[in-house]
Amino acid sequence: MRFDSARADDDCRRLRGQPMSRRRFLLVAALCAATPVLSQTRTPDVIFVPTPQEVVEDMLRLADVKKGDVLYDLGSGDGRIPVTAAKKYGVRAVGIDIDPDRIAEARDNARKAGVSQQAEFRLGDIFTMDFREATVVTLYLLPELNVKLRPRLWAELKPGTRIVSHQFDMDDWRPDKKLESNGRTVYFWTIPDPKQRR
Repeated sequence: MRFDSARADDDCRRLRGQPMSRRRFLLVAALCAATPVLSQTRTPDVIFVPTPQEVVEDMLRLADVKKGDVLYDLGSGDGRIPVTAAKKYGVRAVGIDIDPDRIAEARDNARKAGVSQQAEFRLGDIFTMDFREATVVTLYLLPELNVKLRPRLWAELKPGTRIVSHQFDMDDWRPDKKLESNGRTVYFWTIPDPKQRR
């Protein structure tokens, strides 16, 4: 069943002023208060398809992840990239995903791997969440989403920040490196100095 914000707004307006029990009142009040928040959530732009672990390892190697890095995985799914980065390289890693089920799964995976302190998962939209502190950004989105995200990457990330994308490029932004991994392509870019951007 999908949440219908317009119908919820109508129901809240209709029920205001109606006599009701205390329990029903509290339930209606909670639903009315939640309506603006619930109506802002979006459905994912892509279906969840996990990156094979071998590709995860190659992505992190290509990005030259090292202690002191802050890795952000945009569209983090089950959290395997942040969990691997935290466990193998000891970095702080943040996964952002719009799907609450994936966030719960990722947090559980971090707990099982013993890296809950280093791997954090945030529910939110990658097009509005703040990821400026990243020194490494990993992606497995669709080509059009990579291109849509590119202006934010260029505007908000510091020069030298490393970006790695599984399978999809960024249109006319030529990668610094690319490699084949387990039948997949991995692309690597470095955020250039603003004067050098093409």
